Amino acid sequence: MSLQQSDVENALGTVEDPAMNLVGLIKHRIVNKVEVDGKTALIGVTWPTPCYPEPLKKELLGRIKKAVNGAGAENVTIMPETETAWLPPPSDKALLPGVKNVIAVAAGKGGVGKSTVATNLALSLKAQGASVGILDTDIFGPSIPQMLGDPDLPPGTTEDKKIIPAEHHGLKVISVGFFTEKKEAVVWRGPMVHRLLQQFLGDVEWGELDYLVCDMPPGTGDVQLSLSQLIPISGAVMVTTPQEVSLIDVVKGISMFEKVDIPVLGIVENMSFHECRNCGHRDEIFSHGGGSRLAKEIGVPLLGELPIDTRIRYGGDSGVPIVASAPDSVHARHFGDIASKASLEVAKRILVKPKRNKRLAIIK
Repeated sequence: MSLQQSDVENALGTVEDPAMNLVGLIKHRIVNKVEVDGKTALIGVTWPTPCYPEPLKKELLGRIKKAVNGAGAENVTIMPETETAWLPPPSDKALLPGVKNVIAVAAGKGGVGKSTVATNLALSLKAQGASVGILDTDIFGPSIPQMLGDPDLPPGTTEDKKIIPAEHHGLKVISVGFFTEKKEAVVWRGPMVHRLLQQFLGDVEWGELDYLVCDMPPGTGDVQLSLSQLIPISGAVMVTTPQEVSLIDVVKGISMFEKVDIPVLGIVENMSFHECRNCGHRDEIFSHGGGSRLAKEIGVPLLGELPIDTRIRYGGDSGVPIVASAPDSVHARHFGDIASKASLEVAKRILVKPKRNKRLAIIK
């Protein structure tokens, strides 16, 4: 009895993707091709993000081969490729034609390490093969220029007056800090902030990016509302510290994102603990576990718990974040895990809910 394509497709319908916990590989467009010839099956697989973890790739490929063999195939050839999942923007939010996904990094209050998370998240996405930019939307307190140090290429302009982003460590970067003096305060009302954001989005040559990371100002103000009106945001990474005063404010930030229909990708608990490098003693200075508890309460993943460590702090102060200065360090691996989980959450929301205003999700 010859192998039937329907048998292979039915078998793939029972396989669970281990990274996104999605059952039904064809339905969710993880499998993009099934060809059967006699007892031989050819299966095309699409990784929906460059940051799909290698161990889980091997696990999924093994599951696919086992399922297809179980359907009667004697020879199974799997052809994987990477194509970042994205949704085309509606016509009224098409300021970023080459940018596939926008990830906002936000916090309910200042001082929780949001910019540190944003810079290292962007660098981790880049290290895993994605094309990445950073938009510093903290107009009144831009930190990104300090965190990333002197640019490899400074910002410029094209002949038609478009802004060319600066380049830092392989990232395309725009910040109001590039265009103001360090000691100069930005004293603007909301409409001026809105117009600047429009310029940073529509008048910047971002090129083709898998992810644009937006370092948001703390709180729930004009910038957050303006961005939600100007561009489609794929999701928000919420940064908190473990203590209650931070958690109270981050809940307000989550509520704001819900009101403007921006999904929360997950929680990062920063300053979660301190571990002595000499004796290994662990001290939970600001308590511990608040981020995990909040993530469970609102039904989103805990993306990671980051320690208090002078090496992370020094990386930001010196302009060489730890993911760039020590890519093989345990801290860089923490940020890498956060980046992978966040990108998978973006892909999962696209693949599970492929329709937004009747537009099909695109993997390209």
